[in-house]
Amino acid sequence: MAPWLSKWRRRSTLSTPSPSIEEPVQKAQHKEDKQHDEEKSFQRSEERIEVPSTQSTLLLHAIRTPYVHTSSQPIPTVQHPHELLIKVLAAGLNPIDWKAPDYNFGIPVLPYMSGRELVGTVITPPTSQSSPSRTLRAGDVVLIPSTDYRDLRKAAFQEYAITSSFNAIRLPAQISINEGAILGVAFASAVLALGICMGLSFDSILDGPDLLSIVRSIEPERLPSDIRSECLEGISLDARAHAGDWLVIWGGSSTVAHTMKQLARLAGLRIISVVDSSKHGLRISQHGAIRPDLVVDSHDPERAVSVIQAATGGKVRFGFDTLGKESAAHLARALAPALNGVAAVQLPKDVGEYEAVKSKLPTPPSTPRELAKSATQQAHLVGLTGVPKSDVPEGVALHNVPIKLFHEVPEVGEALSMWCEKLLAKGLVIPPDVVGTVDGLGGINEGLDRLRRREISGGRLVAVLR
Repeated sequence: MAPWLSKWRRRSTLSTPSPSIEEPVQKAQHKEDKQHDEEKSFQRSEERIEVPSTQSTLLLHAIRTPYVHTSSQPIPTVQHPHELLIKVLAAGLNPIDWKAPDYNFGIPVLPYMSGRELVGTVITPPTSQSSPSRTLRAGDVVLIPSTDYRDLRKAAFQEYAITSSFNAIRLPAQISINEGAILGVAFASAVLALGICMGLSFDSILDGPDLLSIVRSIEPERLPSDIRSECLEGISLDARAHAGDWLVIWGGSSTVAHTMKQLARLAGLRIISVVDSSKHGLRISQHGAIRPDLVVDSHDPERAVSVIQAATGGKVRFGFDTLGKESAAHLARALAPALNGVAAVQLPKDVGEYEAVKSKLPTPPSTPRELAKSATQQAHLVGLTGVPKSDVPEGVALHNVPIKLFHEVPEVGEALSMWCEKLLAKGLVIPPDVVGTVDGLGGINEGLDRLRRREISGGRLVAVLR
């Protein structure tokens, strides 16, 4: 077992009688049978793959230019015991794949290789497995959220790629390879936004992770310095999201929103989805897996803010924006604790407090200055692509998704990967829709042009390399 794994895995504290001689053997056999049954539910390839000496890749040589299909490139090599070599079968196309070169951000070096998520076959398994409860083997079909964009060995736009064992998610039999190729980054982003920035625990859902507890049990020096404050101080323990809380998702038609709504519903949150109703309203409201409690049209942001505040009585504390700073600013106003200039009163949670003779009644609304100092809980806004830098309403805390945790902190990566396998295998999370495919690496530029022209909505394109 990896030494870090025991820090977050639950251990039973119940005392048990001394087992008989047969019991350890029976338990070991039961565990082996169970693991074998679970492994049968995941996809494998029996094809024998001979790794060539070179490969084809897609390289960006200059900003604001197309990617260039290049052959005779070296095969990436394994550098650490926890790494594995993957034969890429399919790569999902993300908006960042065209926005980064067009707007010159997230490009650490030229020539650069992009591609943030893929499905592939394990060629060389890791020499050090990250978990005793699952073993990655040659032939396993895995989906990979390639969030470590600075390590070009892990990019998706090539025939062979490297990943870490704690970032590899085995693909269940009922999920197609193309579907798996567009799920990974959305899943990692949604779980980290909910679990770290909003403090939501998933421990009641197939023994999912309590991410906030995991990261706060790790030595602070092991957390990346630029997200350390978010992990350790972003939200207090008593302000964590719980079942029954409202969550507003502005940009509710994105693939991250698609995944977040499913996870939030499993955890018992109530969901408001702000979308362009003319394009997405009917599809979202009729989709059983992602149907929110309320759909709000984004066409008139002022009205959307008013509808959100009226529907929740001003008690919504959590928001997630997928679009950008402008829409995030609207969402911040919807989350503001003050309604019409008067702060919302936080009533006692214990009904018994209302019946006590000496209980302190809520301050009446005729004294707004005193109310502004009351213990109204802070609201939390998470921006996927950006948050407003000015005119943020008082009482609204801003967060960015700490995506680095997935690939830089093994405890987090392994917890997310194992839980994703369970959710997919049980059918509790379904991938976004594949709305089209392109042929191999050579078709990716054409696919990205379709994204630039905003021709793709309600799902993702996939480049099929098989």
